[in-house]
Amino acid sequence: MIYDLIVIGGGPGGYLASERAGAAGLKTLCIEKANVGGVCLNEGCIPSKTLLHAAKILDYAKNAKKYGVSVENATLDHAAVIKRKEKVVRTLVAGVKAKLKQNNVELVNGSGVIKGRSENGFVVAVADQEYTGQRLLIATGSVPAIPPIPGMKEGLQSGFCITSKEVLDLERVPESLVVIGGGVIGLEMASYYRSAGSNVTVIEMLDHIAGNTDKDISDILMKEYEKKGIVFHLSAKVVKINQDSVEYEKDGKTESVKADKVLVSVGRKADTAALGAESIGLELNRGFVKTDRRMRTNVAGVYACGDVTGEMLLAHVAYRQAEVCINNILGKNDVMRYNAVPSVIYTNPEVAGIGETEKTAKDKGIDAEAVVLSMRYSGRYVAEVEQGNGICKLIVDKKNQRLIGVHMIGSYASEIIYGVAPMIECEMRLEDIKQIIFPHPTVSEIIREGIFEF
Repeated sequence: MIYDLIVIGGGPGGYLASERAGAAGLKTLCIEKANVGGVCLNEGCIPSKTLLHAAKILDYAKNAKKYGVSVENATLDHAAVIKRKEKVVRTLVAGVKAKLKQNNVELVNGSGVIKGRSENGFVVAVADQEYTGQRLLIATGSVPAIPPIPGMKEGLQSGFCITSKEVLDLERVPESLVVIGGGVIGLEMASYYRSAGSNVTVIEMLDHIAGNTDKDISDILMKEYEKKGIVFHLSAKVVKINQDSVEYEKDGKTESVKADKVLVSVGRKADTAALGAESIGLELNRGFVKTDRRMRTNVAGVYACGDVTGEMLLAHVAYRQAEVCINNILGKNDVMRYNAVPSVIYTNPEVAGIGETEKTAKDKGIDAEAVVLSMRYSGRYVAEVEQGNGICKLIVDKKNQRLIGVHMIGSYASEIIYGVAPMIECEMRLEDIKQIIFPHPTVSEIIREGIFEF
């Protein structure tokens, strides 16, 4: 059988592309080496948010008296949280499989390896079975990057060091947890395990946490974490992993911190090592598949989407890239844009941002103006958050009087930020945004309040 499209990878990008292709009538094969849903659904986005929600409920319970509610001896049952996480994952994986079946997508479990071309298309092998497709879509995702630190290999083998995958399956809460890397994944897990009872230390090479997050926001976030008891060592470099400790250099001195577990969270790399890219001359850049804005590779008929492209390693970016791939395969003119992609840190408080920061605007030569408002401008925020110190920062292009970025820390931030996307995408003028009616009382009104400050 010759397929119209073979999709290698069943994560967010791969399974959505398969669904869209199948729904459009393309004979589609989706190959997934592990579980449908990929890293996001099985060992990333969804399971981590399940854990974080449990921690948030615990935090609310412990602080309930501030709201006139008594909750005695609130505790977190980590084993029960993990059990619920597994149920959530099973439910959603079953849903994805049902959707693929509904759209007549054939699903094969195994590692897909590109073997080359035939007169009928591209040949992909799964074990000893070969499949041929007129087009290929590569969506193999990413895997944790492991830094070449002395003792790291032995630590991973012994289970002393773990990655973002294993940290979601720990049977017990470690007494002490050292997190190498202060990015989104590291922070989310640091937050959960601190709430669950671990003594948590985060070691970060940069002088701030949360990567490219707006500096004012990341500073507030770190202070909130420190209130919970998380210890940070910034501008610090891990130099050695011992059997029960981590050594790091800071300010020219070597320090050591004890640990029961070490979470290695320093980024991710493309999962293309065993793809067989060379068999068709597929161009890679640092292991990532190079694409244009239509998600086409250098090989005609071959597309890519998701983490494997190295653009922005976010599930919602993978979804949109998948749609761009299928639209172009179907002859529809569609391009990928990255100027209004929301990013979120799902801890308590939540962090969300979109578009330009003050720094990126300056780097691009944009004459920008920023307004910072306390989230306490929102009546609902005041009603629901006792002693909260969240802020909302809006960035405006002064010349064109257009909103180009919003960055916030506070309750519901993850659910609010999407509303800014069309404002930026459609290049709405401030005067246009001022005419939008926001529901009252909501925390989202902070956007409207900020707009009227310009």
